[in-house]
Amino acid sequence: MNDGPDRTENDHDHAGPRPPGTGLTERTERTERTERTERTERELRDALEALAGGVLPDPDAYRTARGEWLRRERRRRLVLTVLVAVVFTLATLIGLWVLNQAPAEPGVIFSGTGSPSADGPSLTRLRP
Repeated sequence: MNDGPDRTENDHDHAGPRPPGTGLTERTERTERTERTERTERELRDALEALAGGVLPDPDAYRTARGEWLRRERRRRLVLTVLVAVVFTLATLIGLWVLNQAPAEPGVIFSGTGSPSADGPSLTRLRP
């Protein structure tokens, strides 16, 4: 095998050594391969065009697709509405529960008992 500097990239194209006496050059082999590839592509294209030509769309396809889309949109809106209602209800219930947990006795600020402070007027002084 020739691994020297004069070896070209085209030496990699064939799978093994060529049988003697074929008379085909690498350029001819490449041309034949290209022609086979183009012919195969053309045949596949023709077959797919014939197959696609036999497919007819459903006359109600647009109406059906639009109806499905509208149903999904309504379902999304309904789910969102229910989710918002559940979150609002939970927030309200948690808020009421927290307010219900407040101590029953009045706090120091609103007790009204004790001596009036020297800093500010008391409620008894404001009454006539």
